[in-house]
Amino acid sequence: MSKPHQEESVVAIVGGTTGLGLSAAKALVGNGWKVALLGRNAANLEIALSELGAAAVGISADACDPEAAPALVDKAVESYGHLDALYHVAGGSARSHGDGPLHELTDEGWQRALEHNLNSLVYSNRAAVRRFHEQGNGGVILNMGSVLGFSPSPTHFATHGYAATKAAVIGFTKSIASYYAKEGIRANVVAPALVETPMSGRAADDDRIMGYVKSKQPLDGGRIGTPEDLDAAVVYLLSEASKFVTGQVLAVDGGWSVSEGQHDA
Repeated sequence: MSKPHQEESVVAIVGGTTGLGLSAAKALVGNGWKVALLGRNAANLEIALSELGAAAVGISADACDPEAAPALVDKAVESYGHLDALYHVAGGSARSHGDGPLHELTDEGWQRALEHNLNSLVYSNRAAVRRFHEQGNGGVILNMGSVLGFSPSPTHFATHGYAATKAAVIGFTKSIASYYAKEGIRANVVAPALVETPMSGRAADDDRIMGYVKSKQPLDGGRIGTPEDLDAAVVYLLSEASKFVTGQVLAVDGGWSVSEGQHDA
């Protein structure tokens, strides 16, 4: 059995200082959690900690550094005595480094996609599982996926390195969920579609893409998602409310994965 979450459950959030991670941190703190944040930008970390108050600690480090996640886990345990959960959010597009359709994909683009979206996630998941083993009472992992890992959109979102890494996140998470279930360690994936974050600026500034998104994500009038759209799913999947759920992919996608999407002729 996973450890029953007390009033002060503790979660480490890798990529928790802006966007989806910070929004989730605020929701979790609002539900009585303590949070330990990792962010690459020291200024963003300082702002996030000031907004979250006494319920948060953090470190500034690059999630692609194998030593970053263990340092975050240590910070959480030093500050709050234990670790209940990990939420890995860090990642992003490698388009500016050469990710794109396979025939255009550069070696640098491929390596950046791997480092940002898969290597960093494996490092953080490994650090969390090792801590859960030390504590001996289970734990929870939630990984950030993407609908592009299983529902491609070739006209406007053809970054094949990114898609490959997000598909790998699903396979990796299901594999560890299966292996560690007997130890009370759960692992799931939350998979958003297009959400308003710094990474989505290219799409958000393109009227053709946003017109497509309106029909591809038809819920709530057809719109781009917001970080807050994911918060309830994150709280659920990290909490004891989902204690009988592991190895699952929850798409919070506005209908993306079940909608055709309309292109201009």
